[in-house]
Amino acid sequence: MSAWFQILDTAGAVLVFVGAAVCLLGVIGMLRLPDVLSRSHAATKPQTLGMLLVLAGVALRLRSGMDLATLALIGFFQLMTGPVAAHLVARSAYRTGQTGHSELLFDELDEQLSEEG
Repeated sequence: MSAWFQILDTAGAVLVFVGAAVCLLGVIGMLRLPDVLSRSHAATKPQTLGMLLVLAGVALRLRSGMDLATLALIGFFQLMTGPVAAHLVARSAYRTGQTGHSELLFDELDEQLSEEG
């Protein structure tokens, strides 16, 4: 095995480790943060970044075209579905009254909901 492949494998292992650490920090944030809106932030941003770092690390280890295409699809769908799902959870929590309205700095959604009814 050449030195170039050894460097790629080491960089891949580092990216997988860093991505797993970022995901772990996101999970700790989900457990420690007080309300739904903060938890949804901790569920999307670190998890998406951590998943992309893990995928990049795996891509450095697996070098075939089909594997890279599969990893690209996984990353694409992670970027599309994670934030949208967290937005829907936060919006439903807001509509059911599970968020503290006094803690919000700006509440544009209150005006939209009061005009509907």
